[in-house]
Amino acid sequence: MKSLETRLAKLALKGDQRAFAEIVDLYKDKLYHLAYRMVGNRQEAEDVTQEAFLRVYKNLDRYDQNQKFSTWIYRIATNLCIDRLRKRRAVYSLDAESSDHEGLDGYSMLPSDDRTPESELILSETQRLIREAMDTLPVKYKSVMVLRYLQDMSLQEISDVLDMPVTTVKTRVHRGREFLRKKLENKL
Repeated sequence: MKSLETRLAKLALKGDQRAFAEIVDLYKDKLYHLAYRMVGNRQEAEDVTQEAFLRVYKNLDRYDQNQKFSTWIYRIATNLCIDRLRKRRAVYSLDAESSDHEGLDGYSMLPSDDRTPESELILSETQRLIREAMDTLPVKYKSVMVLRYLQDMSLQEISDVLDMPVTTVKTRVHRGREFLRKKLENKL
């Protein structure tokens, strides 16, 4: 028995617009949350989510129906996030003035959270420190840590999404935790 997503993908491939709309409804929040956790900026997360659905639509014919649909769509979104993070690191230096953005230095380019007083109360100091530490993780560790601890995926699912051996995923989760532990040692 094929999954609902696989059936919807087949229908969408045949041109059924409603089937693709259902795929979007099923995954839009999940992909947005994944992207937001990885890129840390609402606008970029929305852009990544839209781009992911565009790629899904364009590449439906390349979806392998023997693979879980969720794995395939998460792989697309995760790779888009990784690409954005790599480009961002290459382009922005925190102290350098950018000629494209008159008068803005790198600090003003960092994502803001637009926190409300209520959400500020809810967000504990510990959570804030952990989030800040997560933001400093190297991309290869950040992707596995977000998928493992914020998307609650198993090591096997992460292996499928990132198309790497489970042993590599385990190593990166371990190193990511070590990186966070060292980063947080003096702060908590």
